[in-house]
Amino acid sequence: MANSEYRKYHASTRAKKQRAQRNRNRREMVKAGRARKGDGMEVDHKKPLSKGGSNGKKNLRMVPRTVNRKKHTKRKA
Repeated sequence: MANSEYRKYHASTRAKKQRAQRNRNRREMVKAGRARKGDGMEVDHKKPLSKGGSNGKKNLRMVPRTVNRKKHTKRKA
């Protein structure tokens, strides 16, 4: 990965905040017994943040990594 690409997508203030929130959500799921280390699951938002969803417990669920990675925001051509 190019250094400029890293700065743009991984080191920005927004990216750091989003990563910290994902980590908090994951820790909460582990505490609640809904996830464990190495389980191949990711925290998913039932209603996406981009569509007005929240990071509240009621809007979160655990889904397989492959499923969650396919659910990105799709742009119209």
